[in-house]
Amino acid sequence: MVNKQDFHKINDYLWEIPTSFHPQMKVPVWIFADEELLEDALGDLSITQAVNVAQLPGLVGHVVVMPDVHQGYGMPIGGVMAAKVPGGIISPGAVGYDINCGVRVLASDIEYAAAKADLNQLASVLYGTGIWWCC
Repeated sequence: MVNKQDFHKINDYLWEIPTSFHPQMKVPVWIFADEELLEDALGDLSITQAVNVAQLPGLVGHVVVMPDVHQGYGMPIGGVMAAKVPGGIISPGAVGYDINCGVRVLASDIEYAAAKADLNQLASVLYGTGIWWCC
């Protein structure tokens, strides 16, 4: 369980849970919030979920938590993570599969260089198909 004293206050709106909080954390957790929003976030499991996400393989930078954070299905809603390729992960839970919030994840064998010039058109076509989950 995460408590307010586990955070390092960087400034009035940025708080950090360092990797020393849990031995399996690969990156720190940052939350953008004032004191009131931080207290609200500690009222559910969203920050604990962010700490769990910070333990995933291949992460880079920080797990970042936005001010609107609330408990999700594994990753908190309002959480952001980045993973390196290769060796990182793509997490459907981090994409928002539960409510289809307009974010998509799609696996493909198409090389970036081959698709680069057509990405806008490709995105429009895929959006129009209603595909929201593909693995």
